[in-house]
Amino acid sequence: MQPGTLSDRTRTTLSHALAGRRGGLRTALAVAGPAVIASVAYMDPGNYATNIQAGAGYGYGLLWVVLMANLIAMLFQALSARLGIVTGKNLAELCRDEFPRPVVWAMWAVSEVAAMATDLAEFLGGAIGLALLFGLPLMQGMIATAVITYAILMVEQRGFRPMELVIGAFVGIIGLCYLAEMAIAPVDWGQAAQGLTSPDLPDATALTIAVGIIGATVMPHAIYLHSGLTQSRVQVASPDERRRLLRFSNIEVVLALAVAGMINIAMVIMAASAFHHGHAEVAEIETAYHMLTPLLGAGAAVAFLVSLIASGISSSVVGTMAGQMIMQGFLHIRVPVWLRRLVTMVPAFAVVAMGVNATEALVLSQVVLSIALPVPMIALVIFTGRRDLMGDHTTGLAMRGAAILGSTVVLTLNLVLLTQTFGLLG
Repeated sequence: MQPGTLSDRTRTTLSHALAGRRGGLRTALAVAGPAVIASVAYMDPGNYATNIQAGAGYGYGLLWVVLMANLIAMLFQALSARLGIVTGKNLAELCRDEFPRPVVWAMWAVSEVAAMATDLAEFLGGAIGLALLFGLPLMQGMIATAVITYAILMVEQRGFRPMELVIGAFVGIIGLCYLAEMAIAPVDWGQAAQGLTSPDLPDATALTIAVGIIGATVMPHAIYLHSGLTQSRVQVASPDERRRLLRFSNIEVVLALAVAGMINIAMVIMAASAFHHGHAEVAEIETAYHMLTPLLGAGAAVAFLVSLIASGISSSVVGTMAGQMIMQGFLHIRVPVWLRRLVTMVPAFAVVAMGVNATEALVLSQVVLSIALPVPMIALVIFTGRRDLMGDHTTGLAMRGAAILGSTVVLTLNLVLLTQTFGLLG
């Protein structure tokens, strides 16, 4: 993103903040944007599917998994933002510059498949929500989702700050919907606190769901995207200004991902309080919606659908942006947004046309993401640990060790997911 995409007022506020001459709420709002956009990936429809299964099947018992996944996500998004700020390049561009050409082509191919799988889940989520809310056939819901997301993508032509504000508004809608859900649902807060602080996996199914939660949380395209959102958003004039910018970025990452984490926790809590006692078999988004009305009332059901629609539309927009960044970074090719949107929509329309169950398609898309996830995670750990690229901002031993540990946890659990999935398919 070019620096000119920010308004003069925003750039002036940021320059004063980096020079140490201004703080407060105005500075916080000017700095906010990249992490808010990236955070949308952590509350997309794929999370809805896994969180509903976790809450319905195991009550509050798997909340600790959501918390762990969110902490890992914070670390990797902070590293991605740091990479863009320090090097002035995004992760895909650095992969193209630093790795052998055959490796670059392979990484791009895997990343493109991941982008399409991501968009499949996000696009289907928005379509399911619109179809249920307005009583439409799923195909009509998909067409409506396509029109809305394309219209929002056109906002980027007016500069990137308007896009940040639009996505921030969607995040606010999702958060308010789940705040309302928490007020409606009969939550056992003591059990919820215990679930957050007492790691336990009672059986193999719980392990599968836990792996699904992590697989749906740490998203390949968000890791690529965040470095691109920060790479040239603000011009720094000195090492001190870069350090201040990194500090602002880390604070934004923590706050934005904390909101995303609380929303995911609220999803599990809502499913636990509504479905666990008497309806533990609930596993699909459509079923959850239809059962919410008799269990918690029409208000809870509508809030659930509105949040799902906001999640699907906003994450689909962000997914398209990430796909453009991945293609441009790896191949130096930028395609028109309408063509990029069309290409990523085709798999979703094909899935619905073939009559595949929408929630099953969401789950399978997470399997594809599990295959692609090692590519950006490993590359990010490598690049942020190189002094020739990062200089004084090279990750220290503690942070690098945490990143390697987080990568190992995520990749190991995703390997379990793949093994179990293909075992079941076999």
